[in-house]
Parts: sequence; C-alpha cells; structure tokens
Amino acid sequence: MNKQARIYVAGHRGMVGSAIVRRLQAGDYANILTRTHADLDLTNQSAVAEFFLKQKPDYVFMAAAKVGGIHANNSCRADFIYQNLMMEANIVHAAWQAGVRRLLFLGSSCVYPRDCPQPIKEEYLLTGPLEQTNEPYAIAKIAGIKLCESYNRQYNTQYVSVMPTNLYGPNDNYDLNNSHVLPALIRKAHDAKLRGDKELVVWGSGMPMREFLYVEDMADACVFLMENGVADGLFNVGTGEDVTIRELAETVMSVVGFNGEIVFNTSKPDGTPRKLLNVDRMRALGWQAKTELREGIAKAYKDFTTHVRQ
Repeated sequence: MNKQARIYVAGHRGMVGSAIVRRLQAGDYANILTRTHADLDLTNQSAVAEFFLKQKPDYVFMAAAKVGGIHANNSCRADFIYQNLMMEANIVHAAWQAGVRRLLFLGSSCVYPRDCPQPIKEEYLLTGPLEQTNEPYAIAKIAGIKLCESYNRQYNTQYVSVMPTNLYGPNDNYDLNNSHVLPALIRKAHDAKLRGDKELVVWGSGMPMREFLYVEDMADACVFLMENGVADGLFNVGTGEDVTIRELAETVMSVVGFNGEIVFNTSKPDGTPRKLLNVDRMRALGWQAKTELREGIAKAYKDFTTHVRQ
C-alpha cells in the first residue's frame, strides 16, 4: 500500500478497528478515513454509498460488526444477523461501485461447523451444522465471505477474508452481559479481588478449549495481508495453540492477583467443545503471532485497570 493511499477503517472505535488504526499509524500511513456511527450508519445503504462515492477510499478494512459473547448472541439473534448482514452487504457493494482497490473483510472462527475436525482448516467451511448459540451471527459472517468471493468472481475485485480466533486486548468489551469469555474473566477476577471474595464463578464446565489472539497481532496480520498484495481467499488468523477454560481462568487469576477458588456453573452453556484454527496458510505467507497468552493477558489487564476500572 502506498503511504498516501486513502484507507477506510470501518469500525475504528471497536477493539479490532482501533488496533488496525494504531498499526496503520505506526506504519506512517497518512490518510486514514474513519467515521463514527453518528456520522455514518453502516446499515443505511444510501448513506454508505454516498460516503464511498465522495471519499473514494483506495483500501478498506471491514472491522465493523455487532459482536458479543454467548449470552448476547443467543438473546439478540435477530439483531446479530440483521445488523451484520446489512453492514457487510452495504460496504462490499459500495466498495465495488466506488472502485476500491482492495478490501479486507473480518469474519469470525464461529463460521466453521460446531464439530468439525481440529485444528480447523479453511476448507472446512460449510461442511456441517453450526453452533446453535451463535448461528445467526455465524451465518451473517459466512454471507460476508461469500460476498467477497462472489464479487471477486463476477467483477474481478480484490477482496480477502480473514477469520480470527478469539480476540482480546485494548478497547475490549468488559460488560458481563455481552462480553466474551476472556474479558469477562478479567473483570470478574478483578472485582472479586477488590471485594475480597473467596470464589470465582465461571460459566460452564471449564472443559471446552479455546484459542486466543492478542488484538495487536490481529491488526498486524490484517495490514500484512494488504501490504503483501494478498487479494483473494480465506485466511485463518490465530496462534495455533489453545487452552481449556479452566486453564484460562487460572492464568487470569494469576495475572490479576486473585487467590480464590474456581467454581464452575454447569447450568450455563459451554458452547463449542473445541475451536482451534489451523494457521498454516498465514505461516506459509510469512506471518505468525508474536504475543504469548500470559503476556497478552497482562497487557489487557493493564489496559482494563487504566481505562475501565481503577
């Protein structure tokens, strides 16, 4: 990418979008375009089309999405499928109309079947049933992948899709009603320490296995793909390593300094039993994650205590 290229980051206030902006700024990109939701409603087709035709971005990072954990996905199923479908359809179509050079679409590892072989390869997409608790969100993200594929095939565009594993880090969501497991554990452990609790209650059995990627690494992977001219295809982005929820909780407690006992609430859902991505495609291109899990959790906790809780 030319350092003077006009680069639009959709969703720049979110965890991933803000990390992409920081990565671009560190790379001396001078023309980063951003809009808040108040300035541009991405579910409004005419507004999105007008923005693209006026601003004429050269590159687009599609990081805007409605996201949340198991509870939010399962409780607001209509919101998750509608808002995500509208945003991605509007942006992909407007990008094509405005002649955008390349676009990067951020999906999610939940697009893969609930019980597919591990580690998960990109070709496992659409080979089995999805996890029911977040099926609407996953279907919306699959539609985004297929939008990029279809525009590439019909219109010779250069749109690439990336499927990140579970992300965490600066600017994460720590609301216990709709956050993901790692930020929820950070907040629970922090609050439990301040209250002097003797227990930390964790949803589920603690047995499911999850992979976690520090968001700054995710942003680096996205910019890497754009800078190296990767213009088509589907790429998993992760560490290639996973831990049990119990191990995750123990690491969070150690970082936070909470010495209580873990109690598992088995009346709550576990979600997918295991979700580890095969990251061979990214490694073959020369990219791999740099941040170890404990190091990343320590950075995330520092950000939490600095910007969210004292």
